[in-house]
Amino acid sequence: MGSVWKRHPRYSIFLVFLLLAICFVLIPSAPYEPSYNHVAFEDTTPNVQQRFALSEAIYEKALMDRKALLRRFGPLPEDVETFPDHDKPYTIWNFFPAAFNCPYEVRHLGTLADGGKWVCGLSRLERQPDCIIYSFGISGDSTFEAELLQNTKHCHVWGYDFSVKGFTNDIPEAERWRTTFHAFGLAGSDRPATSNEPAMYSLQSLMAMNGHDHIDLLKIDIEGWEFETLEELIKPYLISGEPLPFAQLQLEIHVWDKSFASFLKLWEMLEAAGLRPFWTEPNLVYVDYAKATPSLTEYSFINIKGDNVLTRPAMTRRLPPPRHPHGP
Repeated sequence: MGSVWKRHPRYSIFLVFLLLAICFVLIPSAPYEPSYNHVAFEDTTPNVQQRFALSEAIYEKALMDRKALLRRFGPLPEDVETFPDHDKPYTIWNFFPAAFNCPYEVRHLGTLADGGKWVCGLSRLERQPDCIIYSFGISGDSTFEAELLQNTKHCHVWGYDFSVKGFTNDIPEAERWRTTFHAFGLAGSDRPATSNEPAMYSLQSLMAMNGHDHIDLLKIDIEGWEFETLEELIKPYLISGEPLPFAQLQLEIHVWDKSFASFLKLWEMLEAAGLRPFWTEPNLVYVDYAKATPSLTEYSFINIKGDNVLTRPAMTRRLPPPRHPHGP
């Protein structure tokens, strides 16, 4: 050993450190005593409240940019065209970017063509024991509702559309028990059915009929009637100061004959009620089909006010402290 040390001192020092490290690992130490209860987070998104605050600050910048764009091409809302000629480099959608950030994962559900929607925090909905989804405007495509059911265990979908008889075969029979369908329409106020018109109900009335006090996801695609409907829906909540009863909104907006000023009025009502857009997608299928301007656009909103599935802190469950591998 002495001769090895003299001939290879660096090699010998390395062997000494290696032996010490092996002894440190193999010799049992005292059991680990934690100074606090360990908490296992079911949601790994760090500090959701901070993310909401940061997103709101970013959104405030978007509001200032909108005012600057309005001054440039207005200055009054009545002066702005929805889709001007080529001499003005903007469309109505440039004033309303989806500038808010979803603090969770964002997923597209349903067909990649017309009918699919972008959803924030599907993982949160998946763990809700009383997950409630309302879908207005089924038409001939139920792929969005089908994927919602396939990706959740406890969600129930209430569908409404007076133009069809029910959900399509996109929803498999095994999931049908988690759906309810009515041939009603969504409106700003209740109107009974007549010989020429279907029954129309406000969102508040339908929730009362179903015994619901919250909606985790609300989809609205009602071919232009969203302006009247949303204005009447939001007004009472703005007056009372109460938060809207849904956590997020997937909305297709139709501005066929709407002025910029009327759209701005609706949009500012949505913002005042706490809705923030986190995703937007123009309906290019309509542009190609009708050979028209992009008058239809999908928006997805988060409701940042009140206690809902997206705003409440991450749920936790307490676990016993871990044991040291060599402890009792």
